[in-house]
Amino acid sequence: MSRRTTSASSISGTASSRAERLLRSASLVLPATLLLCGLLVAPMAFLFRISLNTYSAQTLMVEALDPGNYIRAVADPYYRGVLATTLVVALLCTALSLVIAFPAAYWLARMQSGWKSLAVIFTLFPLLVGNVVRAAGWMALLGRGGALSAALRALGLAEAEGVQLLYTPSAVVIGTVAVVAPYMILTLAAVIEGIPQQLEEAAANLGAQPMTVFRRVILPQAMPGVIASAVLVFILCMNAYATPVLLGGPQFKMMAPAVYDQFVLGTNWPFGAALAFILLVVTLGLVTFGGAALGRERR
Repeated sequence: MSRRTTSASSISGTASSRAERLLRSASLVLPATLLLCGLLVAPMAFLFRISLNTYSAQTLMVEALDPGNYIRAVADPYYRGVLATTLVVALLCTALSLVIAFPAAYWLARMQSGWKSLAVIFTLFPLLVGNVVRAAGWMALLGRGGALSAALRALGLAEAEGVQLLYTPSAVVIGTVAVVAPYMILTLAAVIEGIPQQLEEAAANLGAQPMTVFRRVILPQAMPGVIASAVLVFILCMNAYATPVLLGGPQFKMMAPAVYDQFVLGTNWPFGAALAFILLVVTLGLVTFGGAALGRERR
C-alpha cells in the first residue's frame, strides 16, 4: 500500500513539475509573442482590412469589404508585369549573389591569418552605409560622365558621348547585388566554418579533384546555409526600394516603388495596401518554401 502511495505521489510530483516548467516557459515566451503580434501581426491585419476598402476621389477611402483591388492587381497587365519584373530581378540578384558570395565566404571561413578580423570588418563595412548613399555612389560611377563610362571610352568600347549604363535594369541588378552580397557572404561563411576541413583533405587524398571535393563534400554540407542565405537575399531583393528608384529611373518599376506610388502619389490607399499584401503573400510563400526545403535538407 505504501508503495502505491509513493508511486502516486511521485507521478503527481512529476506532473506538477512539468506543469511548472510549461508555465515558466510560457511566461518567458509570452512577452515576445505579444510584441510580435503588436508589431507585425496587427499591422498586417490592419493593412489587409484597408485593402478591402474602395477608393474615392472625394473621401479617399470608403469602408467596404470588396476584393476588387486584388482583382484589379491580378487582371491589370501593368501590375502583372511589375510583379514579374520584381520576381525576375530578385531571382537574378539572388543567383549572382550566390555565385559571388560562395568563393568569398569559403575564403573567409578557411582564413587562418590574423587578418581575418579585418576581412570580416571590410565585409560588414558596406552594411554601415545606407542604401540611398550606396545607390548615389553607383549613380556617380555609372553615369554618362562617371568613372566607368570614362574607362570604357578610353578602351574604345563606348562612343564619345558615353554609353547608357544608368537607368537600366543592369544598373538595378548591379546595385542590388552590391547591397545584398554581404548578407550572403557572412551567412555562408558561418556555415562553412562548421564543416571540418579534414573531410576536404581526406577527399583530396583519395584522388578527388577540387571541383569534385566542392560538389561532393562542401556543397552538400553547406546546402542549409545556401538555402537560408538565398531566402534572406531573395526577400531583401523583392522588397528593394531605393536601389530600383535611383538606379532604374522612372520607367523601371518594381513592387515596392509601385506601392509607394499608390500610397503617396496616387493617395489610393486601398489599392496600395492590396499591392503590398500581394508582395507580402509572395514573400511569405517563398519563406515557407525555403523553410520546408531547409527542413528536408537537414533531415
